[in-house]
Amino acid sequence: MSEEYGPDIVSVVDEDGVEHTFEELDRIETDKGRYVALLPVYDEASEVLDDDGELIILKVEEEGEETYLAPIEDDVEFDEVGEIFEERLSEMFEIKDE
Repeated sequence: MSEEYGPDIVSVVDEDGVEHTFEELDRIETDKGRYVALLPVYDEASEVLDDDGELIILKVEEEGEETYLAPIEDDVEFDEVGEIFEERLSEMFEIKDE
């Protein structure tokens, strides 16, 4: 049986009502919460060239029945989670430090 695998695409609507599309690269859960690592997805090639390639890391929040993604406000928490994602993604994509 052949199965096709493609990127996990996530749409996020910001506080201004603007929709942004991301590819989910990884997700983790720590004792502080659940997190996702995302890369922007663009429609135009020129937008890809203008992108700085920075990974977007957001926290998964739940409020009642709603689940949403929120920025990580605490710098220490962000740095800890960022290091975990950096290590995991470098192993997954065989990224080597130069």
